[in-house]
Amino acid sequence: MPDEVRPRHVAIIADGNRRWARARGLPVLAGHVQGIEAIRPIVRRARDLGIETLSVYTFSTENWARPPDEVAGLFGLIDGAVRQYTDELIGEGVRVKVIGRLHEAPADVQRSIRGAEERTREGARITLNICFNYSGRAEIVDAARALVAARVDPTAIDEAHFAEHLYTAGQPDVDLLIRTGGDQRTSNFLLWQAAYAELVFCEKFWPDFDTADFDAAVTHFERRERRFGS
Repeated sequence: MPDEVRPRHVAIIADGNRRWARARGLPVLAGHVQGIEAIRPIVRRARDLGIETLSVYTFSTENWARPPDEVAGLFGLIDGAVRQYTDELIGEGVRVKVIGRLHEAPADVQRSIRGAEERTREGARITLNICFNYSGRAEIVDAARALVAARVDPTAIDEAHFAEHLYTAGQPDVDLLIRTGGDQRTSNFLLWQAAYAELVFCEKFWPDFDTADFDAAVTHFERRERRFGS
């Protein structure tokens, strides 16, 4: 794939874990277990393709409305996965960054994720954004609050200045947004960053999404003519 058309930032709405489990008569949490495992080969493939940033939607602010035992189970899985795979990520040159309101999560999950961020900060091959307790609207609100707290002159605020206060400050905007699970909506994900993203929707549930599907989405991106509103 020529460098000039390769996406720099790919974002994924990893949807369908619960439906995958229910279709197999399994507990909902089993779907989330498989969903976490499905992330690993995609991170490697994105890295090997030279993609700079991969963002994966792991837990939205709306997910708090799910049954308490499911939410608790999700936190436990995320905490365990971070502890288990951090050494692997270091070895593969992956830098982990948390995108979202991590301070609202349980203390042990906060410690695990912050520890992974610190331990992988020298990773130079790809940045993995773990979008955790994330909401696109909340991110924009947080950026506005930061500007107000800094007492920035309103006349000095432009799009570039505003973007410096987003969770993704310093990262490229999203070029390609992939959603699994069959639904065709962006679900409050990276609203600012994905303003001109190419959208690819996949019918497969996230646990079944593999590197061949990822390659197909990237190839689809390659074939599109990007006009950015022109």
